[in-house]
Amino acid sequence: MARATELNAQRAEKKLAIWGMLGRHLPEELDPREIWWRDRYNQLSTLGYRLRPRYSPEWVPSWKALKKDWADCEDGKRLEFSQIIDATQILDGKVVTLKKVSRMDHPYEVEIGVYFSSESLASNPANHCIPIYDVLSFDDNNIALLVMPLLRAYTDPNFDTIGEAVECFHQLFEGLQFMHRHHVTHRDCMHRNIMLDPANLYPELFHPMEALLRMDYRGHAKHLTRTQRPPKYYLIDFGISRRHDPLDTNPREIPIWGGDKDVPEFQSSNEPRNPFPTDVFYIGNAIRRDFLLKKWDFEFMKSLVADMIQPDPDKRPNIDEVVSQFDDILHELAGCRLRSHPVDINEVLVNRVARTTSHWSRRIVFVVRGTPAIPNPPDT
Repeated sequence: MARATELNAQRAEKKLAIWGMLGRHLPEELDPREIWWRDRYNQLSTLGYRLRPRYSPEWVPSWKALKKDWADCEDGKRLEFSQIIDATQILDGKVVTLKKVSRMDHPYEVEIGVYFSSESLASNPANHCIPIYDVLSFDDNNIALLVMPLLRAYTDPNFDTIGEAVECFHQLFEGLQFMHRHHVTHRDCMHRNIMLDPANLYPELFHPMEALLRMDYRGHAKHLTRTQRPPKYYLIDFGISRRHDPLDTNPREIPIWGGDKDVPEFQSSNEPRNPFPTDVFYIGNAIRRDFLLKKWDFEFMKSLVADMIQPDPDKRPNIDEVVSQFDDILHELAGCRLRSHPVDINEVLVNRVARTTSHWSRRIVFVVRGTPAIPNPPDT
């Protein structure tokens, strides 16, 4: 009885997380955000992209026939963001992401995304801008649908070694440096706009709306470590990004708030600012937020991050200087340090012991096999 009560409580909590407020819509009802996608299901199929069954005009909720709780069914999951949905390429079965972009609200997003996906730039390993596979036009060309790879939050799954995190930092700095050298500022490269390619980490993928579960909802999605299958990291969302005149060494832009509300130069003035130092702040603050404040063992990054996020943007290093300082840091890190396991600040002792035991078993295998302590994806 107690176990049944606990399971019911967990299911209610899951429902609340999925729907926000229970009862706003019945599980079998699409909300207005979803209706937009359902109404374009057939057109997208004609173009070669099939949405999940929930968005088919002929959809019948699976839980009614299966006699299951809707929260336990794949098609019971509502969209997290109105402008983002997953689809399957009909030609090859590959799962992709579709992003709805208003050309009026974000007039430069398509242009910048396509620019970095051009053949000459896409083949450069230093390019960490999310690839754009295709651009579809809807609603009298006012809406663009960007076809992109299915990605995953860059901190998920957990980092197994310090070296894995170091490779992540390297790719983030490299990616921003690539953008800046092409005279483009991201202007919102905060932690939620950093993602990874999960294709190698998750051989059987995962459900795009329930990332802990398999695509078919039958159990947890299994993954390898980043040392075993090094991922590539990407910067996403060019909605407020800008291309600048290569001859302008000090461009000025009116501040636009992104997802990170800590930007010092935006706090008390709308005065036009140079967005290049702000990008450096965003990346530094992402590392501070997701590593320095949450895990032990990253004190070697404190000085560099402190420089990147200092209040006066004119005193921050530019991204080339960041890369140079980071290279100096790497030369001081020993292999045993890089292979060690990063510990969460709030991790309880029993979990730490269990995690450390499994980590050491993997570490021994990697050392014997000569696996690099800083795992690089194949194209870097």
